[in-house]
Amino acid sequence: MKKLLSIAFLFLALFVNAQDKTTPQKTQIVEVSCGQCQFGMTDKKGCDLAVRIEGKSYFVVGTKIDDHGDAHAKDGFCETIKTAEVVGEVKDNTFVVTYFKLLPLKK
Repeated sequence: MKKLLSIAFLFLALFVNAQDKTTPQKTQIVEVSCGQCQFGMTDKKGCDLAVRIEGKSYFVVGTKIDDHGDAHAKDGFCETIKTAEVVGEVKDNTFVVTYFKLLPLKK
């Protein structure tokens, strides 16, 4: 009986774990730029990557401003607002990104 109960518990645990991993996160198209230079955020000093979702700006954790080129270049994040396809969630007023892809600039 103990073996049967143990096997049933193991299958239940595997089922719950599989359910958590298959839950897809929502892909969003968001504005992305320097939080300080373009979005007027003052919580941090310097230049940090931020996203704007539904009019609210959040600093990003999971990728950095310099991971995507020179932020201070003519077409950098400190000079322009771009769009990106992202997956992540807001936690403690910060956007925790698990996927980040810059979209081409519109001409």
